[in-house]
Amino acid sequence: MNIKKLIDIILNTLNNAKALDVIVFEVSKLTSISDYMIIASGRSNRQVSTLADKVAETAKKNGIQPLGVEGKKEGEWVLVDLGDIIVHVMHPETREYYQLEKLWGSETEQAETL
Repeated sequence: MNIKKLIDIILNTLNNAKALDVIVFEVSKLTSISDYMIIASGRSNRQVSTLADKVAETAKKNGIQPLGVEGKKEGEWVLVDLGDIIVHVMHPETREYYQLEKLWGSETEQAETL
């Protein structure tokens, strides 16, 4: 599947599930671990876990098997590794504390904000 199409599908999934502050960064020039990072927030630990589940389910339905899902039990910060795309779903306080946008956004081009 085309990576841009998969990003659109993931963004639609997050939007439909009421994720907050969804941002996509192209990081291919900064790291070899992934081409894109998507960062989103959920209102509660439960919503964070549910959003990550929905991303993983959507990927599977579209023929992409997640390489890993980390942090789901705690629900503060769940990482869904889809290979070329890494999705970070975070509780707002956790997101503010770690400030991934500053880490990845300072040298990257922000691809899209919802």
